[in-house]
This record gives sequence, structure tokens and C-alpha cells, in this order.
Amino acid sequence: MIYKSRVFRISMAVFVSLLVLTCVFPFILLLSSSFTAEASLVKEGYSFFPKEVSMSAYSYLWSIKGSIIKAYLMSLIITGVGTSINVIITMLFAYALSHKELPGNRVIAFFLFFSMLFNGGFVSTYLIYTQILNVRDSLAGMIVPYLLMNAFHVIIMRTYFTNTIPKEVKESAKIDGAGEFQILVKIIIPMSRPIIATIALLEAIAYWNNWTNGVYFLTTRTDLYGIQNYLNMVLSNISYLQSQQTNAFSGFETEIPNISIRMALAIIAVIPILCAYPFFQKYFVKGITIGSVKG
Repeated sequence: MIYKSRVFRISMAVFVSLLVLTCVFPFILLLSSSFTAEASLVKEGYSFFPKEVSMSAYSYLWSIKGSIIKAYLMSLIITGVGTSINVIITMLFAYALSHKELPGNRVIAFFLFFSMLFNGGFVSTYLIYTQILNVRDSLAGMIVPYLLMNAFHVIIMRTYFTNTIPKEVKESAKIDGAGEFQILVKIIIPMSRPIIATIALLEAIAYWNNWTNGVYFLTTRTDLYGIQNYLNMVLSNISYLQSQQTNAFSGFETEIPNISIRMALAIIAVIPILCAYPFFQKYFVKGITIGSVKG
């Protein structure tokens, strides 16, 4: 077969290696730029090998570490709470849909899929969240809108429950007197760790990287900003950083670095995801592959 051919395996190895490099090179360039002097970036542009190494961006960020740490903590809270609630809702919804005998199963599944294709538009959605659910200027405004449930993830998890969990296991549990909640907690969840970990990772990334909720729903409560909103604030208004200048830069005749600070903030923002991914990697491929088959 072609898949066992030596030439095919070598070609795929080369292709995958090139694909990996296209993902790694931008991050290396970002890291390199964060350690490049501001004047060199303006004059020479971006480079994988800094012509003039400087720690000024990180030195300045260290001088305002209080704001960064606070934004980090808010992002951790938002990501932790939001991901936990999202996974619970997704799991309960998917488990119910995995029962074909559920009354209205097809209708519910249709509306779930329909929501992936059409929505009410931004204005109506915004009015519902602000006027009815009243999430404006609250922690709920960073958790509930747009992120609390993902229809695609429900379908993936439902498919996993349907195709991976043997019916005989659930039937034997029912014969022993177990209810649906007991079956879910004691049987389904332990057997579904790959897909649960996969969905948790995807949702954690979505929550961590989200900044639009802060822009839309936090009008006065900037103290609830996460690290991404803090980064957006820096990108859109460098004067904010200048207003936070401390004695760490007193005596310097140069201005606060602009471009290199953006690069350094991006590095700081991505570190938690880089640290978390290895713990989920062993579940990720298995969960997303099995959950996508026969959807």
C-alpha cells in the first residue's frame, strides 16, 4: 500500500516538518523582536537575530508588574470558571442528545445545528445580554456572552458518547439500579476523559484569547480586564503605558519602547497556553478524532 511506502513516509515527514516550522517561526520572530532595541526595530525592521539586544521592554513591564499580575489573575479566574461551566453544560447537553429515545431528539439537534449557521445578529444579541441578562460591567459579561456553550463541541461530544460508550455498559448499570445521573458521573465521565480534556482545552484557549467581551460589555469596570484586554489597551493607546510610567525609567532620555512592548506583552499572554498544552496533548488527538467520526 502507498501508506507503507518509504518514499511516502519520508515525504510526509518532510511536509509535516515544514508545517511545524511555519508555526514555530512566527513565535521565534515574536520572541526575538521582544528582545530587540526599539531603535533597531524602527530602523532595521523585524529579524530572527537581533542586531541590538535590549531588555528595555521587559524592564518596563516589570515596573508595571502590578497591573499585569492583576490582569493575569482576572484571566485565570475567567478562564477557569468559564471553562468549567462550559464543559458541564456541553457534557449534559451532549449526553441527553446521545439518547435516541429522548422525546424531540431530532428537533433539538436541528435547532442546535441551525444555531451554527444563523444567528440573530450583533445588535439583537447585545441587547439581550445587556438589557435582559444584564451582564454589562460584571464578571458575567466576560464569561457568558458568546463563550458559554459551543454547538459544534456539543455535536462532537455527543458523537463520542454515541460511538465510543458501549450501550451494554449503560444497560447493565440500569439493571443494577443506577439512575442517569449515576451513569453519567460514575461511567460516562471516566470513560470520556479524552473528549472532555479536548473540549476543555479548546474552551480554555477561547476564554484566554477572548478580548471582545471586555470591549463590548465592560464600559466602566476596567478592573475586570483580563490580560488580552490589557494587551488590546496597549495596542490601541500607547499613552496608557506612558501614564503608568514609574521611577524605573526615570533618568532615561529615551521614550518608552513601543513596538517591543507589544511583542513582550504577546509573549507574556501566550505563556499559560504553552504551559497547559503538554498536559492535554495525549488526550487531544484521540478526543478530537473519535468525536468527529460519524458526526
